[in-house]
Amino acid sequence: MVRALYSSYTGMYNEQKRLDIISNNIANSATTGYKEESVTSQAFDQMLAIKIRDGSDAYINRPVGDMSLGVKLGEVYSDFEQGPLRNTGGTYDLAIGGKGFFAVRVEDKRGNSSIKYTRDGNFTIDAEGFVLDSKGNHLQGRDGDLQVPVDAADISISQTGVVVADRVTVGHIDLVDFEDYDYLEKFGDTQYTATPGSEFAETSATIEQGYLEQSNVNVVSEMVNMITITRAYEANQRVMKTVDTLLDKAVNSVGRV
Repeated sequence: MVRALYSSYTGMYNEQKRLDIISNNIANSATTGYKEESVTSQAFDQMLAIKIRDGSDAYINRPVGDMSLGVKLGEVYSDFEQGPLRNTGGTYDLAIGGKGFFAVRVEDKRGNSSIKYTRDGNFTIDAEGFVLDSKGNHLQGRDGDLQVPVDAADISISQTGVVVADRVTVGHIDLVDFEDYDYLEKFGDTQYTATPGSEFAETSATIEQGYLEQSNVNVVSEMVNMITITRAYEANQRVMKTVDTLLDKAVNSVGRV
């Protein structure tokens, strides 16, 4: 019975974590470039059960088979399927058509810089003409931080990433892609870090100026999943209450006989 309590507890804990992930998806359903997260479930490693001190078997310890102690969270992964593109008309609103990422330079509180990868193309420029994302990180071009003339009357960015200011080429945005997205580690809501073992890949993706890629979260599907999780949580809760009642009777009622 105690094992049943533990199994129902692991089930409740698992559903709570799944609910946290779904809640985060729904909260970011309007976040530009956000990719939906999902999680797998898996059983704990099987354990060998052994029969001990059994008088019917000459008190010889014998294995009776394997048993599982419940369920646990498996892998949390992102769905990199492209989200819908929304036309904004903004000069520095950029969307990626196809597989690939923008590279941005992120600086921590100690002044250390690192390159992160994102699909969030909601960019602006600062007083010096540097192109920044919504968090103030520098968009990377072929020569490092991308900079455009602040007094330019016309800025155009081609699908291949060529940046032209008043008919003069001032930079080039190269999109980055990877052979295996399993080597990408999430950093914040919309950025990713390339972990050791990651390999760059060629990409045929295009840059769409004046568009933003929306989140690929299906809110209706997430709400349905939330209802399913709630019911599974309640079922485990009922199991725990039932086992608790049986233990109470075993201790307080059967023990008196």
